[in-house]
Amino acid sequence: MVTTTSSIEKLHFDHRLWMNELSFFSDELRIYERRLEDLVNKNNETKVLSLLEQFQNQFIRQREVLEELHHNIKVHEQKIGEALRRGEEAPLDPNFHDYMKGEMESYRNIYRDLKRKFYSFLARYL
Repeated sequence: MVTTTSSIEKLHFDHRLWMNELSFFSDELRIYERRLEDLVNKNNETKVLSLLEQFQNQFIRQREVLEELHHNIKVHEQKIGEALRRGEEAPLDPNFHDYMKGEMESYRNIYRDLKRKFYSFLARYL
């Protein structure tokens, strides 16, 4: 596969965009986790505490997926950089890139839904 500078730049741009998105999601999750801590201290109803625990578990899982996505993007970016430094053809795997596009889209959708549910919970129990 012949790689062009423009395809490498496009791939690098996508990686940077995805990494920025993941960084934003990570910051947002940190805010939500702090919010959960505040709510636990303010509310001791069993039903609410159960819901808070469910959100906590979901936030933990989202952070795990986020870290996995971050790792996969970073590894791919490193492979491209190493190949370019050696003067080799950059290992542009269109299947991997398409896979990562799909994973990012899936993560966005799941995260968006979780966020919507969390805000609905806050509006209901605050």
